[in-house]
Amino acid sequence: MRVWDAGAQILKLEGAEQLFCFPSTPLIDACAEAGLRPYVCRQERVGLGMADGFARATSGRHLAAFAMQSGPGAENAFAGLAGAFADSSPVLVMAMGLPKERAALHPNFDSARAFGAVSKSFERVTAPELLVPAMRRAVHALRSGRPGPAVVEIPGDVGPLEAGDISSYRQVPWVRSGAAPDDVDRAARAIVDARRPLIMAGAGVLWAEASAELRSLAELLDAPVVSTTGGKSAFPEDHELSLGAAGLTMGDPALRFIQDCDLVFAIGASLTRGSIVTANIPPGKVLVHSTNDPRDIGKSYFVDHALAGDAGLVLSALIEAVRDRLRQKRERRAGAEVATAASRWHDEWASRLRSDAVPINSYRVIDEFMREVDPAGAIVTHDSGGPRDMLLPFYRATRPHGYLGWGKSHALGTGVGLAMGAKRAAPDKLAVHFMGDAAFGMTGLDLETAVRTGLSTLSIVFKNSTMAVERNALARSQELYGARDLGGDYSDIAKALGLYSERVDRPDEIRAAIRRAKQATEEGRAALLEFITSDETDFSNFLALSK
Repeated sequence: MRVWDAGAQILKLEGAEQLFCFPSTPLIDACAEAGLRPYVCRQERVGLGMADGFARATSGRHLAAFAMQSGPGAENAFAGLAGAFADSSPVLVMAMGLPKERAALHPNFDSARAFGAVSKSFERVTAPELLVPAMRRAVHALRSGRPGPAVVEIPGDVGPLEAGDISSYRQVPWVRSGAAPDDVDRAARAIVDARRPLIMAGAGVLWAEASAELRSLAELLDAPVVSTTGGKSAFPEDHELSLGAAGLTMGDPALRFIQDCDLVFAIGASLTRGSIVTANIPPGKVLVHSTNDPRDIGKSYFVDHALAGDAGLVLSALIEAVRDRLRQKRERRAGAEVATAASRWHDEWASRLRSDAVPINSYRVIDEFMREVDPAGAIVTHDSGGPRDMLLPFYRATRPHGYLGWGKSHALGTGVGLAMGAKRAAPDKLAVHFMGDAAFGMTGLDLETAVRTGLSTLSIVFKNSTMAVERNALARSQELYGARDLGGDYSDIAKALGLYSERVDRPDEIRAAIRRAKQATEEGRAALLEFITSDETDFSNFLALSK
């Protein structure tokens, strides 16, 4: 068989059931022949985002693969690959490369040089017999240690060659490692001795499928849990110990407990100081940091206790060590403190959440959405800017992967692909992404992909006809030239693309519109709701822990 066909067969052996892609690469037809359905997008970074969303919604347990052509295809895929790398998403990218002798010639796009900075591994298959070891190493990179994307590039003049025998290929196993017992024991002692311990949960808890262990430890310690943006949904946010998420924005309970705790146990988080998706930890705290990437330990903070290992294994070991050290059951009081802080905070925001103003306040849309949609049956994501910063503190995610949070290094429009990939992974769930005018302008036409492929997502657009979050950055440009203003009738565009769509401009129509759009998705139609909103830019505790 050809190298293309061999690659398709290996993807199938590794459990792939589909290929997210954009033509043209012969691998697409080879995968179709092997029984892998192609999901063809309209631009490469959206297709890579679809693979990313699929990986997130399945904890990476089902192989998420994306393929594209050389040159322009590789260039357009870069942003999606950078996003997957920033959020440690295990996506396998099958890139078609230029012929070997042209790959590194100036001014050709050199994938090896460009992709090496935003992938966990990159290999160029320069001869047919190198395909099997390259694929094995790439999948191993996906499934060991900190997840991340891997790239296998097949040059255009290698793909048609005879691949030889691949019958020896076997599925690559998952590799997990735990922390040293002595490190666990010392960390457990510090956590038990703390007066006001706080748990900070990152995306590593989701990749390790360790939400049950996280909950057990929190309840054992009576310790409140705050998540990073990427870790949101790792801990059920309807639990009495949940503080919600803390990134650029956060609720008062999260802010208060991060400030007042005496120990932070960060699990599955990189703790990148200054990141927009992880709240900075104030000085003076005892810090216990657990991650499966030792490069992150001590990167931004002095760490008192370090636990290098898989989040699930570390949590299981800590539960036993903590249980052995607790001389008596902890008095349960943290939940009452959380509830009091949450009630006061919600009261302060009630005027926005229940606003009858016209244009519609975006917070009213979020509130009505939560009243209409059961979070247990939904996967929610967002786009950059206002939609993310409004949604993060207020939306309550109650199931693992019920919220796909992101923002470290991502282009506007990422939410479109993530939602479609999540819908492919969980067809019984309502897959929703919240976006603004600018994000729609980036990837709105790819909603036609949702129509064409039967991935019935729901898009919620906050249309305020401006880039409101850039108000300070473009103040003079706006005054002189209206530089922040944006236009377009997004519901009309959506109708033309084949979606069910509505434009909503009155607050009392919000909930019924959401109900109708949800019904449309249940009937197999992708849907879009365009809410005519104000230029609200008041965010909850915006940058409160930025220093």
